[in-house]
Amino acid sequence: MEVPEVFKMLQPHIEKILKVPDLSKANVSISCKTLTPEEAIGSPGRSDFPLQKGKEKLMQAVIDGFIGQAFTDMPGNYEGTLHDALHLPPVNNYNRAVIIATLNALCRKLGKVANTVHCKDAQPGECSQKLIETISSEYGKPRIAVIGLQPAMVEKLAQHFEIRVFDLDPENIGQEKYGVTIENGECDLSAVEKWCDLFLATGSTVVNGSIDPFLKVKKPILFYGTTVAALAELLSLKRFCPVSS
Repeated sequence: MEVPEVFKMLQPHIEKILKVPDLSKANVSISCKTLTPEEAIGSPGRSDFPLQKGKEKLMQAVIDGFIGQAFTDMPGNYEGTLHDALHLPPVNNYNRAVIIATLNALCRKLGKVANTVHCKDAQPGECSQKLIETISSEYGKPRIAVIGLQPAMVEKLAQHFEIRVFDLDPENIGQEKYGVTIENGECDLSAVEKWCDLFLATGSTVVNGSIDPFLKVKKPILFYGTTVAALAELLSLKRFCPVSS
């Protein structure tokens, strides 16, 4: 299977990190496990998150107590060394989730990133309000192409901006949510780019392998979530994830 271009871009950064003396000497063991919805997001006061519907799972990697996470629709547990985890072939959603969760935990351990643990309970609602404030402050009143249906965010965004929402889940496509008809994520991106002023994209795009085209757009793009923490830092992408821990 084809390796997404983004993982080829990441590889030199991974090799450089693995040369850090303390890491190269240690045979670091990592553990990846799949969290239950309750472990992942607690009780957010709504039941329409993909996690709660069983569409996605949150995989968590722990390195010396430092946590990294990644959303995936192909969850599984993993035990192995840091070197082996980061050298899995990124050809499916499971392997990519292990790589990304591990990289997030590693970059957290090295102090390169913060905010790698998903927010819980009332925090997704707080995050959505902060998103409105951030976009208004930094971009004014943009037309927004939202990539990935994050219900709390979409509900808030639809109240303040002109938005279009794109998703890959067949059960969502064509459905109206919060006054917005969900469109097929497999679309003509150039036409979407002509329409929008800003892309707001889920970090899960790196795990599901759909991120490459979004790295080439000319319009501003803001990624959100814990999944994309290390990637955003290493590749200088803009990330929004203010209330995660």
